[in-house]
Amino acid sequence: MLACYTEILSLEPGDSFALHASSSSPACSLEIARIGRDRVVVHAQSDLVIGEHPTPPNADTFGCGWPEACRVEIGTTWATGYYDIVLTSALGETAHHFVCVRKPSNAARARAVLVLATNTLHAYNWWGGANAYCDVTALMAGKIDLVTGMERGAGVLSAARPFSRGLIAMGEGAPRLMNDGARGFKEQPRSLKPEFWRAHALSIFDGAAGFMNKWEHAFADWAERSGLDIDYLTDFDLDANPAALDGYQVMLAVGHSEYWSGPQRTTIERFVDAGGNLMILSGNTSYWKVRWEDAGRTMVCHKWKGMEAEPHGGADRTHMWSHPAFAAPEANIIGLSFLFGGYHRTGMCVARGSGAYTIYNERHWSLDGADLFYGDELAAEIPLLGYENDGCLFQFDEDRLLKAIPHLGVPENLEIIAVAPCTYGEDLTRGYHAFLPAEDLGVAATIAYGDDGEASIRKLLRGHAVMASFQRGKGEVFNVGTTEWAHALCAGQPMIEKITLNVLNRFGAFPPP
Repeated sequence: MLACYTEILSLEPGDSFALHASSSSPACSLEIARIGRDRVVVHAQSDLVIGEHPTPPNADTFGCGWPEACRVEIGTTWATGYYDIVLTSALGETAHHFVCVRKPSNAARARAVLVLATNTLHAYNWWGGANAYCDVTALMAGKIDLVTGMERGAGVLSAARPFSRGLIAMGEGAPRLMNDGARGFKEQPRSLKPEFWRAHALSIFDGAAGFMNKWEHAFADWAERSGLDIDYLTDFDLDANPAALDGYQVMLAVGHSEYWSGPQRTTIERFVDAGGNLMILSGNTSYWKVRWEDAGRTMVCHKWKGMEAEPHGGADRTHMWSHPAFAAPEANIIGLSFLFGGYHRTGMCVARGSGAYTIYNERHWSLDGADLFYGDELAAEIPLLGYENDGCLFQFDEDRLLKAIPHLGVPENLEIIAVAPCTYGEDLTRGYHAFLPAEDLGVAATIAYGDDGEASIRKLLRGHAVMASFQRGKGEVFNVGTTEWAHALCAGQPMIEKITLNVLNRFGAFPPP
């Protein structure tokens, strides 16, 4: 076995980190490379003697406790970005980890900053046992079924362990989390590239987080090709440093920024209220509330069990941000919620959907020059929509535009641009096998609509993905409402690219000419 981890993920040039590792091979080599449009190697060393160390049975919660294999200093010439750490044994095995390099605190900042969704990565990490969802190790070994595995999800997750290989180093050609085309007549939906998942022994959780060959990587590739200068931070940077966003014009959340801590959210809200701009190219955003302990070594995330697991935890408890106990639904800051959106072209969730947004507000500023008109479908050929999407309740106004219903934090001044049908979960009464792990529909319906009755659950299963914007304080928020935007952007879809550039220009991401 070969595996490695660092207990810190974000550093500045001049800082150093310890690499903890275990190897059954007598010697290993180390390579570190910045990942963007290109892979640029910045550090290499060979003949690294590591040693083999046992993995504790409770590594998912308490970490591995392996000794330091070596210490690496961040070079003064290392640009801000995502850095792939690759350990290779003499037997040819490889192990990956990463660090994020921030701009030096005294250096001039770019106008835009990409905040890596590292909380989501920790929540999905199942190395050595369980993740926040499931005892994945036992499930993959065939020792338990999915229902039992979901009951054994870990509410306390250690950062002092490696990341699951599929999360941290998904290979090129990785499938997207959606069906392989629209469902045929009486056909069971098929996952995209099932042979890829089988060949790499991936779990159902491996595609949902991580950088390489996923959403954030696709955006970084596009940004560097497009001349957009961006800095990088992690979720925890915003938790640990309330001033982390100071000096930026726009914060970017890309792909699957699902888990936000309380201090992180406060940092973002202050940023927007003071005149910063929040550009969300993500779906299922800020859905779950988490808490960091032990100076960033432990993430607490009890998910559905949050109220029962910490009955006296008060505002520090973890559950859905929309839970009434917090009086802080995520739509207050992102404009939308997964509770009113859901899945599209995933399992039996809108399994024959077009994969496109339908344009309703063709005169919205974000569509200037995009050659889009009322009723047009946006990016069906990619397809744009799939996996997870955020939405809101709406109705038609007197101008036949869609007007947001200000419910559960959705702002009254939300401007809806485009929508598409989604559903929060699969209807298990129609004779088809479920593809998705079951959500607690009763709890979600109670939070969204006030009770867990059949009528409220039916409402939950009739959602919409929504693309929208709104003003908040002195700043502005633009939310594409879907995890999949970066894939369409990197594919060169011209309308998606034009919309993205319109928002970046309005939000001040590019320096003035």
